[in-house]
Amino acid sequence: MTSPGDLPLLGPEASASPRPYPPARRDDVVEELAVGGSTVGVADPYRWLEDADAEDTRAWSAQQDALLAEHRAGWAGRDEVQGRLRDLLAAGSVGVPVWRGARRFSVRRDPGAEHAVLLLREPADPASPDGAQVERLLVDPAALDPRGLTTLDAWQPSVEGDLLAYQLSEGGSEESALRVMDVATGEVVDGPLDRTRYSPVAWLPGGDAFFCVRRLAPDLVPDDEAQFHRRVVLHQVGAPESEEVEVFGAGRDLRTYYGVSLSRDGRWLSVTAAVGTDPRSDVWLADLGEGSTAAAAPPLREVVVGEDASTSARVGRDGRLYVSTDLGAPRGRLAVCDPSDPGPAAWRDLLAERDDAVLEGWTVLDGPELGEEPVLLAAWTTHAVSRVTVHDLAGGTLLREVELPGTGSVGGLVSRPEGGSEVWLTFTDPTTLPHVHRYDARTGELELVEGPPGAPASDGPEVPTRTQQLEVTSTDGTTVRVLVTARADALDADGAPRAGAPLVLYGYGGFGISLRPTWSATTLAWVRSGGVWAEAGLRGGGEEGEDWHRAGMGPEKPRVYEDLEAAADALVARGWTTRERLGIYGGSNGGLLVGAALTRRPGAYAAVVCSAPLLDMVRYQLHGLGRTWAGEYGDATDPEQLGWLLAHSPYHHVRADEPYPATLFTVFDGDSRVDPLHARKLCAALQAATSRPVEESPVLLRREADVGHGARALSRSTALTADVLAFLGERLGLDVAQVP
Repeated sequence: MTSPGDLPLLGPEASASPRPYPPARRDDVVEELAVGGSTVGVADPYRWLEDADAEDTRAWSAQQDALLAEHRAGWAGRDEVQGRLRDLLAAGSVGVPVWRGARRFSVRRDPGAEHAVLLLREPADPASPDGAQVERLLVDPAALDPRGLTTLDAWQPSVEGDLLAYQLSEGGSEESALRVMDVATGEVVDGPLDRTRYSPVAWLPGGDAFFCVRRLAPDLVPDDEAQFHRRVVLHQVGAPESEEVEVFGAGRDLRTYYGVSLSRDGRWLSVTAAVGTDPRSDVWLADLGEGSTAAAAPPLREVVVGEDASTSARVGRDGRLYVSTDLGAPRGRLAVCDPSDPGPAAWRDLLAERDDAVLEGWTVLDGPELGEEPVLLAAWTTHAVSRVTVHDLAGGTLLREVELPGTGSVGGLVSRPEGGSEVWLTFTDPTTLPHVHRYDARTGELELVEGPPGAPASDGPEVPTRTQQLEVTSTDGTTVRVLVTARADALDADGAPRAGAPLVLYGYGGFGISLRPTWSATTLAWVRSGGVWAEAGLRGGGEEGEDWHRAGMGPEKPRVYEDLEAAADALVARGWTTRERLGIYGGSNGGLLVGAALTRRPGAYAAVVCSAPLLDMVRYQLHGLGRTWAGEYGDATDPEQLGWLLAHSPYHHVRADEPYPATLFTVFDGDSRVDPLHARKLCAALQAATSRPVEESPVLLRREADVGHGARALSRSTALTADVLAFLGERLGLDVAQVP
């Protein structure tokens, strides 16, 4: 790792000759910071761009808008590719059903709809549960807000299915508020309960109350801590906040996130706690007693506390405590024990760690129709590709592997809460939209039960595509896998490329998140025009388990960048593309990835798309939810860890007169996770430093109002993606309007 004294810190001396970009003043801001055992002067000439509401920032941003519009007007095929994206998404989407008795709750996006809606399907005659079914609309974000700025973030029916807790973010914010609906009438009977962003909901039987997580009221905390200080509370439906019972959270780290769940009978309460996004969690269990209304905070017993591992636990219908953990098993394991003795010493593995797969989820099928043969289903991934296995519930013995429709990704794994023989899941692969399937343990068969409500529209004949997984070797000898998708007619009989094509390499590499083989309109729109799309399973992700994640955390973060570079080099060396036709793309943590890539090796890529990125790693904890990510990246208030951050912080590695690639930053004014200031600052720095004229290799900023980091209306998604693909097509030499 580069020592702090060797860092090419951004400063006034790095200034290049003036370029035809919007003027951005360079202030002489230098902070003396403790790094390792010494003091280092860290320059920050564009700190003024942190204040989005300042007059000079607004003026600079407006000029960036004008510069983007000027260049976008010349991007051939932009409107055509947006049309293609709309066509590809015209099929709509479906989600796995959630059952409450005979009632079936599920989300669906109809063809042409801006948002998915929440639907209820139930018997027309309650006395005949197997008779005719009727469908009713419960929550429609577009009807609530025709502007398209409201999103449905989460929902949870009560145990009996007669009440529904659901969370909405309104006006383009990401501030979920929780409401309770009477399912029979559609009437809102409680809420909105504010400060419930990221809150789980655990209903008590009877529907009179539920456990959830709320932040403390703003008047109880400092202004800069309003997004933190969560508490687990018991909320009585219809009662004021003043009557809520605080169950857990006081005195703990202000960044802590909590999870809550209840056993089916309402007796056993499980509480999990994790500081920020740290890959470790503590678990407690409370016995609420038979028929308890939990009117007071229950005593909590430790299940696992203080271990460097992630764990969750819940009591099943059979009375056993099921513990899913990576404690002593980086690829995951599932253990059971008696809830009266829940500590690790009493755990017995049902599913031991495998050396060829990562445990991703599980569910129990124990309905009376299975007699004395209840089973356990488990979802795994091997190099990010899904597998599903069936096991004996008593001891975990492997019975069979479920034959999936192809090589792809499984999601869901939802069974009936009261028990049964069936489990619902989604399956997708690079050429197949997510479909809902049902597995029946009585027959061992996986059956397709529901697909998207429409079909993708077409602007020409169907073009076969092929996805293959390549292996590349990183700097230190580690094997990294890359999923590559291309038109079949661009490959030879052995699957090798016929000629270097415009190629986009996408990566993330953080927070244990895996990139899996799934259907993507973005990928298919690019590939349909003759481009190649590659996704790299970098260290920092979860493709190979928790060890793989930690191999790209903290001081090891540069390994992630080396993995991306190895993938890029291999794709060029093997003839998939050329340097002049190679682009990289990443968002959020992936924005940090490509920001680091372009400052580490400016000449290695022809184009970069950097979306909602982290880029100033010295000050990232001061904005948005940055404090919650210190476990992933390092704590800038710690001199040693600040050294890690400075070693790769993109904003601090901009050099004058470097041939920086064409770069498009995309940011969202409502983003409460990653502040757009990161992109503003690096954009200004690159525009000042690049040796390439704007006509040859532009550095551009695309900003969008009234939308946050994640969910958005379909039209906004297609507009954003169309800009991204048209920019990449322009820079990499692909006619994105082209169809076969």
